[in-house]
Amino acid sequence: MARIKRSVAARKKRRKVLGMARGYWGLKHSSYRRAKEQVQRSLRYAYRDRRRRKRDFRRLWITRINAGARLNGLTYSELMHGLGLAGVELDRKMLADLAAQEPEHFAALCTRAREARAQHAQKVAA
Repeated sequence: MARIKRSVAARKKRRKVLGMARGYWGLKHSSYRRAKEQVQRSLRYAYRDRRRRKRDFRRLWITRINAGARLNGLTYSELMHGLGLAGVELDRKMLADLAAQEPEHFAALCTRAREARAQHAQKVAA
């Protein structure tokens, strides 16, 4: 059976790992063993944090919407319920952007939500 020589493949693999470890501190960017450990850990963090970023942005958007809603006399849940009743289909990202960049337009949405909630309350009471 022929002998398998790994020289080229092994060197390519090591060069790839050391390339990914460029910029790390200490031996982690120059020692293959340390670089491999750190790259594996970094890839694990990257995988986890790609999912976490979605959660973090949603929390940020909700916080911004709540702050804008409270300036207009509503809570976050009251605003979202009212917008649903009014048929306004803006996502949280757009609402947060409106609350931060264009408060007068956001105030108009709050007014629509308040009116829709009032109409809904009248229907339920009747």
